[in-house]
Amino acid sequence: MLNRNNIHNDRRQKSPAKRFLSLLGLFMFALYFVLGLIIIFWSDFPIEMDSTYRILFGVVLIVYSFLRFARLWSNRVNEL
Repeated sequence: MLNRNNIHNDRRQKSPAKRFLSLLGLFMFALYFVLGLIIIFWSDFPIEMDSTYRILFGVVLIVYSFLRFARLWSNRVNEL
């Protein structure tokens, strides 16, 4: 009987290009997430924006970062 551990042991290792793209995807997720938080919580933001628009822009960046992460996760699950 095949269990989940045997499936993980039988699959091939990721190529260096796929591994690099996975790490780049995680880095971009973190970058957009942190940038959204910075824009929301930085009170002296250098670009003159109304606080409502600044918060809205930060929330949009955070939502976009989670969309990128969901796409990265679905690609990972599909490779298994």
